Amino acid sequence: MSPAAVPPAEVNRGAEPGAEVSRDPRTGAATAGPPATAPAELSALLAAAARDAHEIAATAPAVRAAWLTAVADALVEHTDELTALAEAETALGTDRLRGEVGRAAAQSRFYGSVAVEGGWLGVRIDGPATTGSVELRRINRPLGPVAVFGAGNFPFAFGVAGHDTASALAAGCPVLVKAHPAHPLLSARLGALVSAALRGAGAPAGAFALVTGFDTGLALVDAPEVAAVAFTGSQSGGTALVERAARRPVPVPVFAEMGTVNPAVLTPAAAADRAGLTAAADGFTGSFTLGQGQFCTKPGLLLAPAGSGAAEAVAAALKGVRPGWLLTEGIAEAYRRGVADLLAAGAERVATVAPSEEGFAAAPTVLSAPARALRPGSRLLAECFGPVALVVEYDGTAGLREALDTLQPSLAASVISSGPADPDLPWLVERLAGRTGRVVVNGWPTGVATSWAQQHGGPWPATSRPDATSVGAGALDRFTRPVAYQNVPRAALPEALRDGNPWHVVRRLDGVPVAAAPAGTGAGA
Repeated sequence: MSPAAVPPAEVNRGAEPGAEVSRDPRTGAATAGPPATAPAELSALLAAAARDAHEIAATAPAVRAAWLTAVADALVEHTDELTALAEAETALGTDRLRGEVGRAAAQSRFYGSVAVEGGWLGVRIDGPATTGSVELRRINRPLGPVAVFGAGNFPFAFGVAGHDTASALAAGCPVLVKAHPAHPLLSARLGALVSAALRGAGAPAGAFALVTGFDTGLALVDAPEVAAVAFTGSQSGGTALVERAARRPVPVPVFAEMGTVNPAVLTPAAAADRAGLTAAADGFTGSFTLGQGQFCTKPGLLLAPAGSGAAEAVAAALKGVRPGWLLTEGIAEAYRRGVADLLAAGAERVATVAPSEEGFAAAPTVLSAPARALRPGSRLLAECFGPVALVVEYDGTAGLREALDTLQPSLAASVISSGPADPDLPWLVERLAGRTGRVVVNGWPTGVATSWAQQHGGPWPATSRPDATSVGAGALDRFTRPVAYQNVPRAALPEALRDGNPWHVVRRLDGVPVAAAPAGTGAGA
């Protein structure tokens, strides 16, 4: 999500030891931020989360959904205040940020509805007639306290009250969020709002906490109370957390969404239509410069047929792009260094837009490179976080296949075709599906819908867990583990496994899916 060139220590470290510093991306001006969480305070918050974990896990999904609705209501109520705070620390634009507050509220309600539906619990009940001798009841149980490291580029949707927090709470896990240093004042305010909303809705005190400081974040990962880590950020930062969690006496899973170069392929049939080529160039440019290129789903590479003029078409579209600012000074410096590294690796500058002279400004840029330059290990195949993209021309189907084979796996990939009858569409979709988490046809990957079918993840190094998603109904699955109960008396079972289906969740009884069943009908109830 953020530049791999920035060392992990710089991704989440404040400018002053022991405290965070708020910076205005437009000017670079600094304002004192909240102090780092003291070790004693962190210990108390961890103890509260561990103490209340069982109660939270045993709380009916409908009640947890009410907690998340309270959080959503608080976000909506404070939209103006939150938008202003975020704009001052991110320079992402008030319209974009206002919409993102609403999106975060909708996400919270969505995950509550997923919890109530109950399919994520995976309840399966098999009686002796099915097993041959015993009764088995299986359910996915919450892991326990989850440490969340949110993203800088989506302060609401992937921040303190974002996808990871909402899905973990929906799954019945306490959450401890590490405040992001790109917007420390906003994080602090969001933390206060979420805490108050949960308390007002009757959630236990240990259900949620916000902590601040780089060293505090490391201590959070090391804490024995923490059962899982969710991270959205750079490849370097995510890899560092994966390695740190693996060194614990009891390792825990780290669900790190890191991002790589998301490719877009323009088929020969699509490129043959000049109007279609112009539309594709406009769409590609709008997508890779959206939010100043600070999207994990930014399409950083366009593969186009040789002689199509795609690079020139993208350069023409770039003329209409307004330059802006990147989130932090470190990201801005990494962007400038990244563009220089791409040029040194064999790319050529096709067009650029002059940046502002103040703050953490970035120059939107389009580069081109020959297909032969795409070699394993080349800097051309690594993410450059910001408004830059590379156009590479391929020579025929064989050249395109060869180019695709050099790419890192990614979160998403796009195919721009001439329509359903495009002869290259079937094999391209199949090829890309083997290397990415989401395939988009005749569209662009920026913009991730929160829905039941969404997959926001991909093979390493796009994410640390290719089986997981950080967006959509499947996001709850990350924070559970399955347990089977054999011949366990009814009173000793988790409530969702008891006869009568007291939580009214989707269950599979003797192999047959059942939404709900009347009480007192035995093992099949």
